[in-house]
Amino acid sequence: MYTSLENYQIIISLLKQNNIRHLVLSAGTRNIPFVQSVENDPFFICYSVVDERSAAYMALGLSLRLNEPVVISCTSSTATCNYFPAIAEAFHQKAQLIVLTSDRNPALLGQREDQMINQVSMYGSFVKKSVNLPIVNTKEDFWFCERLVNEAIMATYIHGKGPVQINIPMLSYSTRCTLQECLTARKITYYNIESSEEKWKECVMTICSKRRIMLICGQMNKTSKKLNELIKAFSSCYNAVVLAEYMANIEYEEAINPFLPFDTHVISNNAFEQYVPDLVISIGGNVMSGIKSLLRNKSGRFEHWGIEESGDVVDMYKSQTKLFECSPEYFLQYFIQSCALNGKRDDKYLQLIRRYSVSVQIPAMHYSNNSAISSFVKRMPDNSLLHLSINNSIRLVNYFGLPNRSIKVYANIGTHGIDGCLSSFIGQAITTENLSFLIIGDLSFFYDMGAMRIKHIPNTARILMINNHGGGEFHYSTTLRNDPTMDLHTSAAHDNIAEGWVKSVGFEYIPVHECDDYEKVLDVLFDVNRKRPVFIEFFSDMEKDATTTHLIENSNRMTSGKEKTKEKITEMAHKILNGETIEKVKRLLR
Repeated sequence: MYTSLENYQIIISLLKQNNIRHLVLSAGTRNIPFVQSVENDPFFICYSVVDERSAAYMALGLSLRLNEPVVISCTSSTATCNYFPAIAEAFHQKAQLIVLTSDRNPALLGQREDQMINQVSMYGSFVKKSVNLPIVNTKEDFWFCERLVNEAIMATYIHGKGPVQINIPMLSYSTRCTLQECLTARKITYYNIESSEEKWKECVMTICSKRRIMLICGQMNKTSKKLNELIKAFSSCYNAVVLAEYMANIEYEEAINPFLPFDTHVISNNAFEQYVPDLVISIGGNVMSGIKSLLRNKSGRFEHWGIEESGDVVDMYKSQTKLFECSPEYFLQYFIQSCALNGKRDDKYLQLIRRYSVSVQIPAMHYSNNSAISSFVKRMPDNSLLHLSINNSIRLVNYFGLPNRSIKVYANIGTHGIDGCLSSFIGQAITTENLSFLIIGDLSFFYDMGAMRIKHIPNTARILMINNHGGGEFHYSTTLRNDPTMDLHTSAAHDNIAEGWVKSVGFEYIPVHECDDYEKVLDVLFDVNRKRPVFIEFFSDMEKDATTTHLIENSNRMTSGKEKTKEKITEMAHKILNGETIEKVKRLLR
């Protein structure tokens, strides 16, 4: 019989899946749900030691002799403190202790609650990892808890062995365990280049069974010729779909940019159903496009294999089953070599995605930030450098597409802040003799405008600043654009222009208004023989910019049959019904 507390069920399930059998249990009340769940489970070998100090040292001895993780569990408050000496010893001897500290309602900390101290990260540098589990109430809580327990267990043996802490807060619990079966949590299995050939061959068998494989390339600031060749070869071997935004900087021209086809404004969750993969393989860093949220909405429907040279768990799609601590080159090479054993598979999935991606078209546009960036990217020279400020510039460049993937594209999407885009661009422009370009919005520019005084800016630097007099991203957001006070503080509307400052620091300055010949201005921007760096200030309107972007998205919108019916009914309702009645109709349609 098992406890109904899902955080403890997750722990029990993952202990069993990782073959961790030995548990040293100390008497108390807060850990009753765990103790009663495991003591009658024949999988576990339980030891009773009342004194927590002795219990931890005994577990240390077991771990050192067995060369495997041993669990210790106690109640809350000072009981957890008694573990400390043995944990310190375990850290220095590289012993694998999994320390389960039961805890109380976090909201009551410092409120004179009985038997409660701050147990979060209480062992400091003497554990390899410390996690504080959420109280599981929602699907999101469950995923978070599942991920943290996986991380903690793997930390006992990744990059050297050692102890870890798992703190388990509880609002309340029953002292009776009534569930016949324990849930099965999702296990993340760890691999590295030293893992046995048998373990790697199991992965080969798994990948052979998958027919819908998606390789997603996240941000990479530099890619090797070998990596580009391997991505192409892997796609050929497995007919894998390769998705890569421009910030991935891969030079595989057959890669599909997911930004517009898989934008959540373009394709609905239901419509995406037909494109759900069997296996997602991820390399590189962050992904900006809607494919991230679309896959998260289908979590559990596919496997996710993450290649992370750091060995970190990055469960970006909430479906990770395998973590490979190796280079992308090593991973791809291994499975390419194994491909000969697999036989040629069909390309139905690859062609399905390709047909959809080419069906997405850009409609004709009026003067706006969209037209400015669309005209700009069409003329980007080969092997040039492009830095994208946050949000709009990233979105629109990826929507419109670059001439080819020889152009190196950068953006500060590790933290996604606007505060240093200009400075980062200057640092990158200094490193090349080719033309370097920055697309930046007015708020980002004025935030970092002091960087224009840097003395090392080369004459090859080119800046396109979209000045729509405020934060256009907030007008783009459908949840904010109808807020009558939005321009006061949220979008920080203004009447500033860059001309005076830009000229004063030695840039060639060119303003662009609707009546101007923008193509001739671009001639200057792409002229390699200019004697000064060039700055173009393109003036537009936030609301028109937002409307144009939504036009692109809506003209390509893909919905399921059910969703189309709902949209038509809602549209009719708006024409004939009042607001209160509309809400009633919406509830009926859900």
